[in-house]
Amino acid sequence: MNSLALQHTLQAECGLTVDRPLLIGVSGGPDSLCLLDILDKLGYRLVVAHFDHCLRSESSQEAAFVQAQAGKRGLHYVFGRLDVRQFAAQEKLSLEEAARFARYRFLFEQARQSGAQAVAVAHTADDQVETVLMHLLRGTGLSGLTGMSYSSIMSEWDAIIPLVRPLLGVWRAEILAYCEQNQLTPVFDPTNADPIYLRNRLRHELIPELEKYNPKLKEALWRMSQTLTADSDVLEDVMQQTWTENLIEQTKEYVLLSLPGLKMLSRGLLGGIIRKAVGCLHPDLSELDFKAIARAVEYVDTTSARGMVDLASGLYLLKERDQLYIALQGAILADSGWPQLAQGEEFTLDAPARISLNARWFLESEWVVVADSAELDRDDPFQTWLAVDALELPLQIRTRCRGDRFQPLGMESQSVKLSDFFINEKLPQRARSAWPLICSQGKIVWVPGFRPAHFCRLQKTGCKALHLRLARA
Repeated sequence: MNSLALQHTLQAECGLTVDRPLLIGVSGGPDSLCLLDILDKLGYRLVVAHFDHCLRSESSQEAAFVQAQAGKRGLHYVFGRLDVRQFAAQEKLSLEEAARFARYRFLFEQARQSGAQAVAVAHTADDQVETVLMHLLRGTGLSGLTGMSYSSIMSEWDAIIPLVRPLLGVWRAEILAYCEQNQLTPVFDPTNADPIYLRNRLRHELIPELEKYNPKLKEALWRMSQTLTADSDVLEDVMQQTWTENLIEQTKEYVLLSLPGLKMLSRGLLGGIIRKAVGCLHPDLSELDFKAIARAVEYVDTTSARGMVDLASGLYLLKERDQLYIALQGAILADSGWPQLAQGEEFTLDAPARISLNARWFLESEWVVVADSAELDRDDPFQTWLAVDALELPLQIRTRCRGDRFQPLGMESQSVKLSDFFINEKLPQRARSAWPLICSQGKIVWVPGFRPAHFCRLQKTGCKALHLRLARA
């Protein structure tokens, strides 16, 4: 193992300095024990973190081993424990997903508490090759073939503290040799040989088989990942600019993007934006294969706006007007400030009056005389002027009923189903059932936010009119 090359990696690739705390995840295996020994000898201010997944009977002994390793070096030690099997069942995750989630959540929590400059883990060049192969088998884009990076921000855990992998260019054989040369006695996790895990099958079955065709297969795949990383960096700049231009809102539960902007993109760039959005919500992209991306791109490109499309890993796509949601199942989506009534709720409205529809919206009515049509603010769809002789007070304020029809302004001799009107106006489906309607004797006279009814339109000035205004409280 080249110590000069490793020091360069620590500083140039990982961006680490010796004068700030660095949290290192240590399992007790050869990779993490090697990294611990190297960083300690180089004088880094280490916080040793160990997480017990409670999956094996030996796990408490391994925790004690790591604590002893930290103790003999005079390093601060932090410890976490969670029954990952139970956690996976509760959260409906695979065992691997649950273990990864719990481990990184603990590491970054401890990093923040310790004021650490980064979280260091001991992924190796072998791990990189296995990761690239897993992505390749599942059908990945360019980012999947680049594998892991020396330093990355994992926004789902922390927006500032990076995850660093100093040993990403070091082979496992070199690490085992280092442990032997430095009298390190790591513990070995027997699950690393369990063929139930895909990574283990790649390591012990597929890679040895492929090496029969190319004895230097691992070196070739590692070099490929590094070459593609340079290409990916260029594309990432384009991707980030496109992302910024089309991002409307981002939360932990959904990403909201501009649909017209997405439709202008090439299929490749659109697929990259979708992957980026999914990565923000669900970092484990194990289920996001080529078919999922193709399905998402097709959904964006199609002119239909109805329904939602399941993507993968509990994610779905939903188009609303000129927006695209990529969301987790059960996410509470933005309501865009919609006026909404409780289902089945009704009010009566006389004039003049002011009625609170809920904590956020109220409706006002007043009698006015419109001297000139120029006085009417026709740009505000949340107010209207209605002809008095076409109304019978009090008006009713309610949500839609089965069979509702509406005669929108401009449609003289016929009416349309209210449901068709909502579709034509591209009102999001989830907003329709609770949208307030203003009625007179059962007839809809105004759909706030859209149009008044044609039969009660104001046809002349200088006469009495009913002014209605729906506004935020």
